[in-house]
Order: sequence, then C-alpha cells, then structure tokens
Amino acid sequence: MALTLYNTAKREKQEFVPLVPGKVGMYVCGPTVYDLAHIGNARPVVIFDVLARLLRHLGYDLTYVRNITDVEDKIITAADANGESIDELTRRTTEAYHADMAALNALPPDIEPRATEHIDGMIKMITTLIDKGHAYEAEGHVLFDVTSMADYGKLSGRNRADMIAGARVEVAPYKKDPADFVLWKPSADDIPGWESPWGRGRPGWHIECSAMSEATLGITFDIHGGGRDLIFPHHENEVAQSCCAHDGAEFARYWVHNGFLTVEGDKMSKSLGNFRTVRDLLGEVRGKGEAIRLKLLETHYRRPLDWTSWGLEDAMVRIDSFYYALKDVRDIKTGPLVPDQDLVEALCDDLNTPLALKILKDLTSKLWAAEEKSERSKIKGKLIASGNLLGLLEYDQKEWFQGEISQRREVLASDDIDISTNENANISRIEIDELIAERLKEKKNKNFSKSDEIRDHLKSRGIILEDMPGGTTDWKRA
Repeated sequence: MALTLYNTAKREKQEFVPLVPGKVGMYVCGPTVYDLAHIGNARPVVIFDVLARLLRHLGYDLTYVRNITDVEDKIITAADANGESIDELTRRTTEAYHADMAALNALPPDIEPRATEHIDGMIKMITTLIDKGHAYEAEGHVLFDVTSMADYGKLSGRNRADMIAGARVEVAPYKKDPADFVLWKPSADDIPGWESPWGRGRPGWHIECSAMSEATLGITFDIHGGGRDLIFPHHENEVAQSCCAHDGAEFARYWVHNGFLTVEGDKMSKSLGNFRTVRDLLGEVRGKGEAIRLKLLETHYRRPLDWTSWGLEDAMVRIDSFYYALKDVRDIKTGPLVPDQDLVEALCDDLNTPLALKILKDLTSKLWAAEEKSERSKIKGKLIASGNLLGLLEYDQKEWFQGEISQRREVLASDDIDISTNENANISRIEIDELIAERLKEKKNKNFSKSDEIRDHLKSRGIILEDMPGGTTDWKRA
C-alpha cells in the first residue's frame, strides 16, 4: 500500500519512497528542556508517533530519532530564575517530559541524542563550513554567511525581506549580513561552555540538529518532522548548514510539519492565562492520557488545532465509548489482531486521522450490532488492532474504568502531579475491594440497609457498582 505525505519542501503531497528500500530514517525536533511540556509540544510527539507506528505496520525498518536540546539560552535563564543548577533543571524536566509523553501512549524514539553529547560533531561541522567559505569568525562568534548559499530560503519559500523580519535576528555590528545566524557564541565562566578553535563557547540552536541528525541517520535521510513554527528559521538554517557542509548533498528528502495550536481561540500564553501543560491536562482527565491523544488526532495534523476544555470533555466521552464496546465483549475471545484495511488506507493518505477515528467509531457500532459470537470476536480483534495503530485502546476495560492508568504509566513519578480534581477519587482499590466484600457479607446476613449504606458511600466517593443477580460483578470510577 502506497503512503503519501505532504512534503513542505515541494508544497504538495507525494508518494513516499525511502532512500534505501525497506528502511526509513526519521528525525523529529524534540524539546528544549527548561520547563514542563505544554499541549503544543505534545502535538508533534503524538503525530509522529502515529507515523512511526504506521511505517512499522507497513513493514519498514524504521530508525526514529528525536533529540533533546539540553544547552540553550532559555535553559540558562530558567535555571537562574529557579535557583537551581542547569544539570538539575535539565534532568528534572527531561524526566517529566518522558513521563508526560508516555502518559499519551507515545512510544520512545529509537535514538534520543542530547545536544551536550554532540558538541565535537558541531565543532567539526562549523570548522568545515568555515573552510568551505560558508561561515566566518567575528568577535568570538562564528556565523553562517547566508549570501554564500545561492538558494538560501528554498525550504520556506520566503523572500529576502521576510526572512530578515521573520528570523527576529540579533542586530550585531560584527555581522556581514543582517540575516547571518550564529553557529557558535562565547560563554562566560558561569554558564555552560566548551573549548573550541574560537575560544570557550557554546553552539547555536540550529547547528545542534544538523550535527545530531547526521550522527544518527547520516548526511541524507528520509523524513524530517516538527511543527510549522520551526520551518523558518530553524529548519531553513538546518538545510543551509547541512547542505553547505556537504557540497550540496541532499539533507532531508521529505519535510513533514504539523499545524499551529491555539487554546480557546488565542495563542497560548502564560500572560493570557491559557497556558496548558500536559501535566495539568492529565490532572483533568485523572491520568487518562488517551483522551488527550484522541483530541489531538481529531484534527488533521496539517490544520490548525484550537484546544478547548469542552473538546477535551467530549474526547473523554468518545474514548470511554470505545472501551464500553470492548467491555461488552470482555468474555469473548479476541479475534486476529489485524487493523481495519480502510483505517490503514486513511492513514496512508497523509495521516488522515479524523477519517481513521470515524472508521474506529464505525467498528464499535458494528461490534454492538453483531449477534454471532464469531463475528463479535473478529470485530473485537480488528477494533483493538485499529486503535493500537493510532496509539489508542492500549488498556483492558477494567484497567481503564477502575482508574489504574496513572500508576501504570508512572505519571505519579513526581510529587507535583495530581491526577484527580476530586479528592474522593483517590480512594484506593484495596479499600474498594474491602467495602465490596463487607457489603456482600451484609447482604448475605439480610442486613440490606447496611448494604445500601455501603453502596451509597462508594457512590459518594465516585465508585459505581455493577450489580447482577449473583452479586457485584464489577465497578468503575465515575
């Protein structure tokens, strides 16, 4: 089955053909670890996780690389403001990032390079650029000379004036051209720095990804991903550095970018009070990150996404409906775990996740309507496999409804995480089981008022019992 992706560099959807048959190299820009990840950070993680799952389903041998930027001026500023060391800050925020993305069912990348581990590679690439006449040293800085590259701007398609304005470039007297960007800059003794031919300093942001992608995937690789906000200047400058360092050799063959994300109709900003971290949202859904993931997939990845509170509530209802359908057939053997072919075709059409989710919903309707046990078994297997291809339905129904999600995903690794907006929801599973056993004992003794009292107490704590003639068969958290 052919996979098509919208290639930003070509401004059109193209059939994906890897550089090496059967193998795919994919590099996605990861976080700068100075704070907790927000929902805008999570969107590309979920999108490219679906693409990675799809590529592997199609039989490709995928090497998925997503970096960690652990040296950058924002990190230095944040560590100083927090009164902690840079090492402490980057360790803490990296651990939080891993936990939050795992809670969204995002699989870890195959390789996760850190900028501080590739300084030598950056220095080598900068030296090459200087030797080839594409970079120059000035007052302890090394800058890329944009006028040395005839087709600079080819990825974003911006004209000269737009590039200078859009880059928000630092005005500096030592620059030959206003659009020239920093490859290396000096470091004072109290901030991170490495020895180099140009003195003690640290790399610019753009050179980091050029060096890390080359070290992990080679000079030319298949897919480079990230948000639209990275097209210029970050990805444009990656192209410039990498192509010029290797005499025009192709860098990334397919550029895939997800659309912008707003919150309640506005650009996300702490000053507007609409800043949504993944951690806060996990608290709103009691650790059930699949609801957040579903919401991110409801809009096609290339379109803008407006994040709303009511939209997350609706996503929670929708994901519950899938699990209710599976709950209805929990005693039926699961059929072959093969995803629905129409759903696979939807994803192969430039990751059409809205259509894929509609097909997933249609499968639940078929499951409810099916009468033959063999047919229900077959649809059950197809529903689970289809959901898994989207990174959904990865729990059994009891685990989902009884609220063990956060513990399994280790979202509670830090003290500052609260998965519940209602303190009553924190009743433990052991306490629930003990109260159910006590209720059963009272019913056997025909003490029905006491039995009802226990049931009502559990209900007040957000626990709904499911009673059958033979007794309590199950329970769920409201």
